[in-house]
Amino acid sequence: MDLVSGNPSAVSNMKPSNVQNSSSSAAAVAVYAPSRYENQKRRDWNTFGQYLRNHRPPLSLSLCNGGNVLEFLRYLDQFGKTKVHNQTCPFFGLKNPPAPCPCPLRQAWGSLDALIGRLRAAYEEHGGKPEANPFGARTVRLYLREVRDFQAKARGVSYEKKRKRSNKAKLEPPPTGATQ
Repeated sequence: MDLVSGNPSAVSNMKPSNVQNSSSSAAAVAVYAPSRYENQKRRDWNTFGQYLRNHRPPLSLSLCNGGNVLEFLRYLDQFGKTKVHNQTCPFFGLKNPPAPCPCPLRQAWGSLDALIGRLRAAYEEHGGKPEANPFGARTVRLYLREVRDFQAKARGVSYEKKRKRSNKAKLEPPPTGATQ
């Protein structure tokens, strides 16, 4: 795939560098099949590009910042499939609500987190500098943390930080007879 234009047809013309162009049928053409992750990253990147083009006024990627990324994430909420109870809902904090409620469907935190990860990678693949990556902005990280915490409270589930291994386990000598 041509990463600059996003043209997947550029892939079909790729040949391995060690095979010379010949008319014999022995010359094999390398087929590049992008992974599911790569396909999703390309779709996400194209969706974000379309969002920037449709933005009023239109935005260029070079002028994009963390605030624009937050606008994009909030825009995506309308297409979410996860019920997130409001604090005023009687089912707020219940894992399995007994009846339906009018609370909105939103994007799940895990989906947003994965999306931002793919867009961060795509930004750098398209020539962006890591230190200027709007998807890695502090405001985006804080927003994701707020979404995670709120959705956890709304469902009555807490995200506990994983405990670090104690240094005691690291300081113990290896068992006798072990080689490094």
